[in-house]
Amino acid sequence: MLLIDPVRMLPSLLLPLVGVLFVGGFSARSYAYAAVGVLAAIVFATVRWATFTYEIVGDRLETKRSLISRSVRTIPLERIRGVDVSTPPMHRLLGLTILKIDTGASGDEEEAKLAGVSLDEAERLKALLLRRTAEPAGDAHVPHAAAGPKERTIIGVPRKWLLYGPLSGAYLLTPFAFVGGAVGLAFQWGDDLGLSQDDALSAGEWLWGHPYLLIGVAVLLVLAMPFAGGLMYAVFNWNFELKRRDGYLVAERGLINRRSVSLESKRVRGYEIVDGLAERWAGVVRVWAIVTGLGDSETRGQLLPDVPRTVAFQVTGDAIGPYDAALRPHPPVARRRRLFRAVFPWLVLAAVSVAGLWATGGVFWWVLLVLALLLAGGGVPLGLDRYASLGHGYDGGRLAVRSGSLRRAQAVVERRAVVGWRLRQTWFQRRAGVLTLIAGVGAGKGGYSAIDVAEAQGVEFAAEVTPEWLAPFLERGES
Repeated sequence: MLLIDPVRMLPSLLLPLVGVLFVGGFSARSYAYAAVGVLAAIVFATVRWATFTYEIVGDRLETKRSLISRSVRTIPLERIRGVDVSTPPMHRLLGLTILKIDTGASGDEEEAKLAGVSLDEAERLKALLLRRTAEPAGDAHVPHAAAGPKERTIIGVPRKWLLYGPLSGAYLLTPFAFVGGAVGLAFQWGDDLGLSQDDALSAGEWLWGHPYLLIGVAVLLVLAMPFAGGLMYAVFNWNFELKRRDGYLVAERGLINRRSVSLESKRVRGYEIVDGLAERWAGVVRVWAIVTGLGDSETRGQLLPDVPRTVAFQVTGDAIGPYDAALRPHPPVARRRRLFRAVFPWLVLAAVSVAGLWATGGVFWWVLLVLALLLAGGGVPLGLDRYASLGHGYDGGRLAVRSGSLRRAQAVVERRAVVGWRLRQTWFQRRAGVLTLIAGVGAGKGGYSAIDVAEAQGVEFAAEVTPEWLAPFLERGES
């Protein structure tokens, strides 16, 4: 850790060190100041390492830090929802790991982090911290050592499926992200590197005077999108494995930083299957678990990267439980609302373009009119697809709701996870006779919506899933 911490501090120290060297004119004194800064970082890392301890005392974990002021954090073992183990490159070279403890009480942040424990110690701590909630009460008399870990691989994602990565869309903007980061660093370090605002303006004017160069760079970035996106996707999801281990679902992935995420099975309340347009055409989906008390669910809750749809349903059925019912369609008025939203804004833009063309006759208005009409025409299949994606259903044990087109999501939630219902109706929905039914769930996003269901349909669906809640109100209404 005395090697890792100073190296990890280098990015934050780089800018001050470069500034000291430039201001000092790269003299012997400036090098001495830079050396003092590096030495101070090493001393800080040494003191932080020497003053941090952790201890399991009875039914709680205590972490203590006394760098400047003494602080003690106590975490009851029964509150621990997950223990994640990751191995960044430097940790892997030195045989260390980072162990993060999540209780779900700190939002997207971990409750505690042990930044440098050995591989064996990480596995020992993981088993010990999760044992309290994993072991059934009736098996408390069974010695833990004798029981041993029980592990079963649910799926190992083949490497050839990594080719689906660019379809997810999230990784496609990687080249633009790198360029944006480089520009941001240039602006941040500009003063220290002797670059003024005048230099930036001059560079911008030069680029503006060479539009073909800008177009060429943009084309190269667009062409690089699938390759760079696929590479980043492969780095993050390399050798993805989903396992069941001692009452936990364990997802392991990563090439450079190997990460292991544990989700307590008895706290999993369902799953969410997501796909975009390109993924739908290829027949692949991504899957997230819906878990109570889970922080950073977008990252920690991922059960599967892009895999074939049939495989996703098989895995979710095995790991969590199947959903065995067809989705019910929404009323035709929902289709009209989808079409109106997808087409009407572009028709308004086309009308504005016609008015501008009549007033000025400029080429700009011709171009804008053509684009508006093309987008309005493209809105028709988009609106129809949005309507076709709407659906809700109940199979007696789990309910499902689906919506979206460019990003279609279907949430499948256990009935016991529903803690309430919310019926929401805008002014336009009231005129159309539809409403949005939201199932309140104490897990995942907190609520999952059936959009634009008929008024009677929404009430009947809520009564079907939780009849004991709504029956008295329905009887009172009938009487």
